[in-house]
Amino acid sequence: MSSHCAIPHRSGGAFLSDFARDEHGASAAEFALVLPIFLLFLLGILDVGLYAWNFNQTEKATQMGTRWAVATDMVPSGLASYSFAVNGGIPQGTVVPKTAFGGVTCTSTGCTCVGQCATGLTPGFDSAAFTAIADRMRQFKGDIEDTDITIDYDWSGIGYAGDPNGPDVAPFVTVTVDGLDFQPISTLLFGADVGLPAVSHTLTAEDSQGTFAN
Repeated sequence: MSSHCAIPHRSGGAFLSDFARDEHGASAAEFALVLPIFLLFLLGILDVGLYAWNFNQTEKATQMGTRWAVATDMVPSGLASYSFAVNGGIPQGTVVPKTAFGGVTCTSTGCTCVGQCATGLTPGFDSAAFTAIADRMRQFKGDIEDTDITIDYDWSGIGYAGDPNGPDVAPFVTVTVDGLDFQPISTLLFGADVGLPAVSHTLTAEDSQGTFAN
């Protein structure tokens, strides 16, 4: 007695229909489509956090640089030793008017008067004082270059002509950091940087003498 198994016969159209309904591997294909978007989203979150971190570092460095600048030697050394009573014709013991002191701006290459310098005033440039401020700032953000820093000494109305104990003016001191870049993780392959905004901080000068501040 013999037996035999019948093999069902299926047309080509039926096989095509089954193939069209076959969902094996669909999850993998969907994952492959979603993965790049997910990675971009994740890198975007990381980049936003790193950007905020870099900006906060710059802010803190600027604040500490300003603190150092108001409590140590003036970068414009000529202003520190200038007498508005003897050389500027301002009566002894009176407040130096804004018309006599428009301010001084210092960069890594030197200091210049804002507007016209007072009679006989040469701003000078104490490179050691500038470097000390820059080095203090780099303790908080290491990629700050000297060329990124500007220090302004502006009229505040504090101080008096002929002060025998220090500079005749106690100016507003503003330290500005500009020109820093941030490298996002998501653009490493393209080498594209994002510029950080300029950051400034202002304090009133204290004794403006010395080489160290807390």
